[in-house]
Amino acid sequence: MARSRREEHLPHGLLHAFLLATVAVTLYPVLWVVTIALSGRQSLALADLPADPGTFDRLRAILPWPSRWSWDNFRAVLSDQPFATWLLNSALVAIATTVVGVALSCTAAYAFSRFKFPGRRAGMMSFLVSQMFPGTLTLIPLYIIIVQWLGLGSTRLGLIIVYATTSIPFSVWMLKGYFDTIPRELEEAAIMEGAGPGVIFWRIVLPLAKPAIAITALFSFMTAWNEFIQAATFMDKEEMYTAPVGLRFFVGGFQQQWGYFAAGSIIVSIPVVALFFYLQKYLVSGLTAGSVKG
Repeated sequence: MARSRREEHLPHGLLHAFLLATVAVTLYPVLWVVTIALSGRQSLALADLPADPGTFDRLRAILPWPSRWSWDNFRAVLSDQPFATWLLNSALVAIATTVVGVALSCTAAYAFSRFKFPGRRAGMMSFLVSQMFPGTLTLIPLYIIIVQWLGLGSTRLGLIIVYATTSIPFSVWMLKGYFDTIPRELEEAAIMEGAGPGVIFWRIVLPLAKPAIAITALFSFMTAWNEFIQAATFMDKEEMYTAPVGLRFFVGGFQQQWGYFAAGSIIVSIPVVALFFYLQKYLVSGLTAGSVKG
């Protein structure tokens, strides 16, 4: 009996070992970024190797552990560089994009899910087709529309319009599929109680769709916060750069400030991680939990 139990636990041990190895491989680059940021240096080497390095010296060179710890890179990035302004630009653009994109996507997805009107199927297919092309394909027409026609080059409003319009098709598809799974009986019961379409949408449908709205908001925020190509194309003034665009100046053809780059990357990742943990309670909630009382 003891032997059979050991044989049963053996696959679980191998699985756990494989998962631990996978986690180690995944976290290794992240640990390098953290240690480079905390090393206080601007080079990728965390410690200076002697002229004739031994085995321990070589091992220390590949381990993400600096020879000394310092917050100089973080202080320099936030004080000596206009990085705080770039973070503010990214925050304003990402928050506005999320609010506009989610608001328009919720109303459009609910209309596609509940109402029948001419062009309904063609509209959904157009949203799907628009996701089949790479984002770089639309750079030229977007530049003509935003910069030349609307005159919104190097402005937050122009970038918000670009990000919101590009995120709406995917968001509508996600929310429409979720609205389809909400029982229509709940809305019919509300109609019998005298509720109108606006009350049904705001007080019944949207509360039940919190998980889908949370995912959509997280996607919209992350897309706007991390996007680089379009921001680098439309923004040509240094004070209007977003954080991803500003990070590229730390590592260029003439200088490589890897410490600043690593510290800035960590600072940029903090809002996304915080937003994910905040929305986690909605991501795991049930579809109609608490919607009816038994």
